[in-house]
Amino acid sequence: MIESTKEIFSSMVMMDISVKEVMTDHGPLTDTITGMIGLAGTHKGVLAVHVPYGVAMAITSSFLMMDVTEINEDVHDAVGEIANMLGGNVKTILSENGRDIDLSLPTTIAGSEYSFSSDKDVEKIIVEFDTGKGRFMVEMDLER
Repeated sequence: MIESTKEIFSSMVMMDISVKEVMTDHGPLTDTITGMIGLAGTHKGVLAVHVPYGVAMAITSSFLMMDVTEINEDVHDAVGEIANMLGGNVKTILSENGRDIDLSLPTTIAGSEYSFSSDKDVEKIIVEFDTGKGRFMVEMDLER
């Protein structure tokens, strides 16, 4: 997940990112957009990218090569597409190990404060990355 995220940001978003922390939980998300992809098959779960508004605008500006100064549909689309690309990489990695995984279409949610958690018993890993313009998290929740 770490290498896939770094590769996508380097090649598609034109940003070098670094890992800041690996954790298993986070608190409420504030002024954040979450892009997510559902995973179904031999493993079920969700891959989510949690991006604070300021970082989301910086990522979208770099991704689209245009100045983005407000949270709009372009920002939601960019965060959703990053989740989609990461989901594709995760599917490839898990399928190489003999597992069949299907992906949902990407969706986004945003808000001034919300919680993101599964109602299932999941194995959770969250990696916080630094873009140089702020931090974001990539979360993978897989049912046990």
